Amino acid sequence: MTALALPTLDLYDSWAASVAEFGGAHVDGAAIADEEAADVSREACERLVAKTARDRNLTIPPPAGRVHASSFWITDDGQVVGFIQLRHELNEFLENVGGHIGYSVRSSSRRQGHARRALGLVLDEARALGLERVLITCDEDNGASARTIESQGGELQDVIDAAAYGYGLTRRYWVKL
Repeated sequence: MTALALPTLDLYDSWAASVAEFGGAHVDGAAIADEEAADVSREACERLVAKTARDRNLTIPPPAGRVHASSFWITDDGQVVGFIQLRHELNEFLENVGGHIGYSVRSSSRRQGHARRALGLVLDEARALGLERVLITCDEDNGASARTIESQGGELQDVIDAAAYGYGLTRRYWVKL
């Protein structure tokens, strides 16, 4: 059954296998910097666990240009199958490209409903934070992600050209909470 877990070293082996499956490419919602996406060492996991704890700690100001965020590992029967992150507010980049929520599921676990169920669980987290609505984005050509967002009440606001941010056409959806 799909569940959310806070990042923990207890799931290191499963985390490493999941990240490795992305082949060093960007992993949406994983809180992993692109230049670190290929590092699945235990030390990288330790750094990530510490970073995500800081990111969600409201008593610690976020780094410049960043916002507080809650990162979760999407699990199925105790194995990491993906990643999802809830950003507590929007900055300019997030308002245009990233949104409040980013997620990804490893290829071997796709088409099993994990993204849809995880998104529903994170929307509960957003309600608990007091958010009234959240912005979720996806690439224009990512039909699976668009269907996932729409399945959770996402209403398409628009499609923008995000070339100024290094992205292509981006669909922007709002979900009322």
